[in-house]
Amino acid sequence: MNEALMFDISKQIEDILVERNLRGMKTVQHALPSGYIKRASDLILGAKGTVLIGTGFPVVDTFETDGPVGAIALYRAFEAMGLHPIIVCGAPLSEVLRHDYNVQELIVGPHCKQDDEARQALQDLNPSLIVSIERPGQASDGRYYNMRGEDISARAGCFDSFFRQANCPTIAIGDGGNEIGMGNIHEALNQLDIQAAATQCSELVIADVSNWAALGLIAMISAQMQRDLLTMLDARQVLEYLSDRGSVDGVTRENTLTEDGLPVEDGLELQRRLRVLIEPALLGKARGHDAHS
Repeated sequence: MNEALMFDISKQIEDILVERNLRGMKTVQHALPSGYIKRASDLILGAKGTVLIGTGFPVVDTFETDGPVGAIALYRAFEAMGLHPIIVCGAPLSEVLRHDYNVQELIVGPHCKQDDEARQALQDLNPSLIVSIERPGQASDGRYYNMRGEDISARAGCFDSFFRQANCPTIAIGDGGNEIGMGNIHEALNQLDIQAAATQCSELVIADVSNWAALGLIAMISAQMQRDLLTMLDARQVLEYLSDRGSVDGVTRENTLTEDGLPVEDGLELQRRLRVLIEPALLGKARGHDAHS
C-alpha cells in the first residue's frame, strides 16, 4: 500500500466532507490532526468479529434520517468485510430495523442503570470496535440536547456508557457538535452556538452531514482494500425504506427523502465524487492484476 497516496486520499475526503460548513465543522476541523479518516479506517480494517454501530437521533416522537442511512451503509460494508455488525439504537428505530438487521436495543429515557446496561451488553457481545454515527452525546451536565438547544434526555438512550466502558477502539461521527465523540474537540466547539457533547472517542470523524461521513469512511476502506464497497449502497432506496417506516428530516422535521434538509441527490453526487477520488487506488489493483496475468 502506498501510504503517501492513502494519506492524500484521506485528507481530500476530510476536506470534501466539510466543504459546505453547514454547522461549523469546517470551522473546527483544525482541532483534528489531518489523516483522521485514514486512522478511523485503519481501526475498522483491524477489527474482527462483532462491531457495534450506534445510531438514532430522536426528533419529536420518531427518528431522523441522518445517522441510520450511514449506519446501514457501514453495516453492509462491514458484512462484506466478514465482520458481524450489530446496530445499537433505541425505540422506535430499533423496532423498525430489527426485522432486517442485527439490533441491540437501548433503553430510552433517563434511568439509573445506564452503566449496567452497557456493561452487560459489552460483556455479552464482546465487540472489537464500536462506532457511533449521529448519536446524541451527553453534555458536561450529563443531559442530551438537540441542535436547537432543547433538552431531549427523555427520548435519548445512553450509548455514551458503551464508549466510556469500551475495551476496544471507538469511532464517532458527527456533524454539529452535540454528538458522541465531540468531547475530542470540546475547546474548539466553544466557537459554535451549540450545547456541545463531552463524550470522547478514539477517532472522531466530522462532516456536513453524518451520513456523508459514512460514505467517506467506506471510500477510504475501499481505497485501502482496493475493493469498491461504495457500490453497495443505494441511498435513495435506504431513505425510502426509512421514510416508509416513519423517519423525519432532522432539520425540517418532515417525512421526506432528505438528509438535514438536503435532497438525496446531494448525497448521491458526493458518493460519485468519492468514487472518482479513489479510482486511482482501485485501478492500482487492476494494473497489478494485468501485469501478472
